[in-house]
Amino acid sequence: TFRSVIDSEAPIVCFLSYSDLVGFTAIARDSTPFQVVTLLNDLYTCFDAILDHYDVYKVETIGDAYMVVSGLPIRNGNLHAGEIATMSLELLSAVLTFKIRHMPEKFLQLRCGMHSGPCVAGVVGLKMPRYCLFGDTVNTASRMESSSVALRAHMSQSTATILEELGGYHLECRGEREVKGKGIMKTYWLNGKDGFDKALPGRELAVSLSQHEFK
Repeated sequence: TFRSVIDSEAPIVCFLSYSDLVGFTAIARDSTPFQVVTLLNDLYTCFDAILDHYDVYKVETIGDAYMVVSGLPIRNGNLHAGEIATMSLELLSAVLTFKIRHMPEKFLQLRCGMHSGPCVAGVVGLKMPRYCLFGDTVNTASRMESSSVALRAHMSQSTATILEELGGYHLECRGEREVKGKGIMKTYWLNGKDGFDKALPGRELAVSLSQHEFK
């Protein structure tokens, strides 16, 4: 069974966010299976509590990857970009105080990627029905995450344009770069927001680029 939420009048424009942990493979390698499950459960419980304060929908988690959308399944106009962007700042702030139970000296290296655009979504399957998202917007959001760096939120031009229209967001142009499967794209960093007074991790806390995996 597939029930599409796209109608014939207008495409849905949604805002997709992906996040993952730089260096998670090394953490998992040095942990027992139970410790890995406990870590992810603690982290996602923390993230889920933050999501409750925003107009967003948690799509899924795959390993250390966390996927969130705004503008679906309920449309909210251009507000979707602001909801996800502010939520991303909250997630980055949260890792400052998050502790890994079995590795309290380790600092989690979260990175985020965001993109805005049209998307097809629907409930798929009979055995385990799931609300799934499809299309180039999903792929591009994933590319924004995989080309981001630790402790930073990375976004496409379309996202930056909407946030500039909303106002109050502190953006930094990263410049043009080759994005796998997309060609040359101009991308941006999200550095903060007017009125957002929670501490954000400094770049001095981030691991070196040699410890990143870029896809």
